[in-house]
Amino acid sequence: MTDAATPRLPIIELDDIHKSFAHVEVLKGVSMRAHEGEVVALIGSSGSGKSTLLRCINMLEVPDQGTVKVAGETIALAGNPPTRHVADEAQIRRVRSELGMVFQQFNLWSHMTVLQNLMEAPLLVQKRERGEVEAEAREMLGKVGIADKADAYPAQLSGGQQQRAAIARALCINPRLMLFDEPTSALDPELEVEVLRVIRLLADEGRTMILVTHDMEFARTVAHRAVFLHLGRVEEEGPVEEVFGATRSARLKQFLNAASHG
Repeated sequence: MTDAATPRLPIIELDDIHKSFAHVEVLKGVSMRAHEGEVVALIGSSGSGKSTLLRCINMLEVPDQGTVKVAGETIALAGNPPTRHVADEAQIRRVRSELGMVFQQFNLWSHMTVLQNLMEAPLLVQKRERGEVEAEAREMLGKVGIADKADAYPAQLSGGQQQRAAIARALCINPRLMLFDEPTSALDPELEVEVLRVIRLLADEGRTMILVTHDMEFARTVAHRAVFLHLGRVEEEGPVEEVFGATRSARLKQFLNAASHG
């Protein structure tokens, strides 16, 4: 962890984010920060807006209102809802090249080997040298514990191995921020442990991460701060020891109690 006396750069700043789909308002003015070296857990019940908020960071969903800053740079948006859109495609390509995202589903290209999956973005998007990219890709596969699967195809891997390959692929672009959207929700408990171990390793390395998770015990032990979303708003946020151990919100108490008995 970064020394408390050292000012840390906000990697992500979200201010007054609103997002609706048709007539359903999913996000109702959400603001939050993630600083360099910090792990932020986004928690809340299904439908609270967690995944939508995560997707607004890299503009997979364009907010209807509000601003998104990545490392101090405001993402340029134009127009009005429902046709608000990214104003500068070159900017968003550059910003996305610094954001690694891991989804619920593994999203690996089935026609490519695991190694080819990892090398694709660094070669095509970042225009890096092939030998350097391959060496780094193999190193990342070793980090997540599947170095022996480099030449396998995704269909030949277990779900846990596929998700670890997806994490390694995200790491290969050397992201400033990792976004995890329920990375273990599609996995059996036995395979879930493999993936959580990798995420804990990344947290221990001091990587900046925003993690949407249903696993409250994991969130409590791996995150520095937690943000509890309820009905599209931030109901409570703060250091994990306060959010989990000195809960103020009655709704959060109810949520944590249900999660502990789930």
